Amino acid sequence: MNLTEKKEIVANLIEKINENKHFYVTDTADLNALEISTLRRKCFEKDIELLVVKNTLLKQALEQIEGNFEDVYDVLKGGTSIMFCEIGNAPAKLIKDVRKNLKKPILKAAYVEESIYVGDDQVEVLSNIKSKDELLGDIITLLQSPIKNVLGSLNSGKNTLGGLIKTLSERAE
Repeated sequence: MNLTEKKEIVANLIEKINENKHFYVTDTADLNALEISTLRRKCFEKDIELLVVKNTLLKQALEQIEGNFEDVYDVLKGGTSIMFCEIGNAPAKLIKDVRKNLKKPILKAAYVEESIYVGDDQVEVLSNIKSKDELLGDIITLLQSPIKNVLGSLNSGKNTLGGLIKTLSERAE
């Protein structure tokens, strides 16, 4: 690989990192062709882009991006793949699902919600982080709850209120 190709790859990595809000650095080395194919298919289904990268090129790309990625530099050893996604917890959930049958991918580091998580022990934490859509759904549910209670009370009370008014009007005659 010549210098021009390396610069092009670094530029593409910078573009991918800037386009996507989250990325996971994983170890997928030692997976056979069938296992990699299965992992790629599952990534595709979940809208996750999986790229195998050279550690030095990924480090160069991260150095050129605004932000502090020094914690990620320490894990850039061995075979490295990077998962790009729009939903922060999607790759963690995918990793948990895939590892029911395989030993890998192993999480080296992740950049999610402007925070860096290092180590495979963070998969559980990352899978429990709620996505923006999940948080909005929770907020909408919380906002709808009091309104539903009021409407339910009004609907159940209209029969009682109607009967009371009818009784009072009949009594007045």
